[in-house]
Formats: sequence, structure tokens, C-alpha cells
Amino acid sequence: MRQVIRKWFWAWEFEKEEQWLNLMAQQGWLLDSVGFATYYFVSCEPGTYAVRLEMRDHDQVYLDFMAELGAEYVGRMVKWIYFRKRVEDGPFDLYSDLDSRIGQLDRLGKLLAGCGGANLLIGIANSFNPVVPIGWVNLLCATVLMYGLGRIHGKKEELEKERMLRE
Repeated sequence: MRQVIRKWFWAWEFEKEEQWLNLMAQQGWLLDSVGFATYYFVSCEPGTYAVRLEMRDHDQVYLDFMAELGAEYVGRMVKWIYFRKRVEDGPFDLYSDLDSRIGQLDRLGKLLAGCGGANLLIGIANSFNPVVPIGWVNLLCATVLMYGLGRIHGKKEELEKERMLRE
């Protein structure tokens, strides 16, 4: 059996997305492939898989390494890579320490800052164009992206405080 669900997650909600994908797997729906705000599931034995996602550039060596660890590559959406692994094969955590989790947030923060900054500049430039007054769209996008950047920065600060406490 197959199921398609269209659902939107903001980039800074990757933890919420991962939790939802694992809840689906707990209910017997395993992520089989991904598209833009679209998730394709196949039925499975409930609770037999764990799903993880990670933001990183395409790296075949890394994908091969993950396959050696028993993780199956499910698909990719822009920079997000989706993996699944059988629960019986042991724990499945892509971020084994605080530094790797902080690195993930850094990568996401840089992407949001770049996109938000570009939208801000385009929005300002378009605001002075009387022929096509759509600069507000880019300014709105910049605002949303900067909000996300703030959320990521807050998570990163919490992890850095935790790292300082452990040292």
C-alpha cells in the first residue's frame, strides 16, 4: 500500500519534521521518497524503522559511509538528505555529539542568512521600481527567513551553553 501526504515544514523545523516522519513509521508508514512538501510512504510493520534527515551538500562518499552503517538513502530535497534504518540494527543518530549538532545549525543558519539577505536586497531594489511594485514580496520573504535564522541562532546558543557546562 502507498500513501502520499503533502505537508509543509519550514527549514528551521527539521526536528519537528523528523519527529513526524518517525511517528508515521511508528504507525506503519515508512518514508519511501520525498518531493517538494510531498512525502511518499509505503506500509511497513509499525516501529521497525527510524528516519533521520540532515542538511548537507551532495557527497557520495558520505552516502556510501551511511550505507555501510546500515542506513538506507531515501531521497533528497534541495540540501536535505533523508535516511531510514531498521530499529533492530541499533541506535540511529546522525549527530553523535554537540559539535556535530552545532555544525548542522551553522550550515542551516548560513543558508537562511544568504537567502534572507538576498531577498532583503532584492526587496529594497524593487521598492524603488515604480513599474513593478512587488518589492514587498521579497521583504516579506526576508522577514520570514530572518525569523527562522533567529530560531536557529537560539537553538545554537543553547547547545553552546550546554557544551560549556560539559567542559
